Amino acid sequence: MSTAATTLRPGADASARRLDDPLRQAFLLLRVAFTVAPVLFGLDKFAEVLTGDWERYLSATFDDILPGSASTGMAIVGVVEILAGILVWLAPRIGALVVAGWLGGIIVNLLIAGGFGDIALRDFGLMLAALTLARLAWAVHASERP
Repeated sequence: MSTAATTLRPGADASARRLDDPLRQAFLLLRVAFTVAPVLFGLDKFAEVLTGDWERYLSATFDDILPGSASTGMAIVGVVEILAGILVWLAPRIGALVVAGWLGGIIVNLLIAGGFGDIALRDFGLMLAALTLARLAWAVHASERP
């Protein structure tokens, strides 16, 4: 039986804990990506290095839901993104689902705002990758049980 097949079962051999296992590699790559990216995007809501105007991506519908101005709303978004990234690192089985849900909300916001279909499509791909991370996190966790 192949290593990949055995790591998907609880009680699988110790190869799932090794970095040369493809399942473990995929999990670690996505875990790092979904820790770093949300934290950096969250920090950029304050630094505005990547884009000078995050508020332009905020639909009027979501702007009405968030407290304060659009700028305050984007600061709240930034804090949530930073916390979501940290959660992915600390508890990837939960954090990946939080990030996937957050990306789903971003997609809805972008489609309501209009003119950002290309970004919404990119975020859909990221949402699928976050869901993949959640599934891998469960598989890795199951393989590490004694």
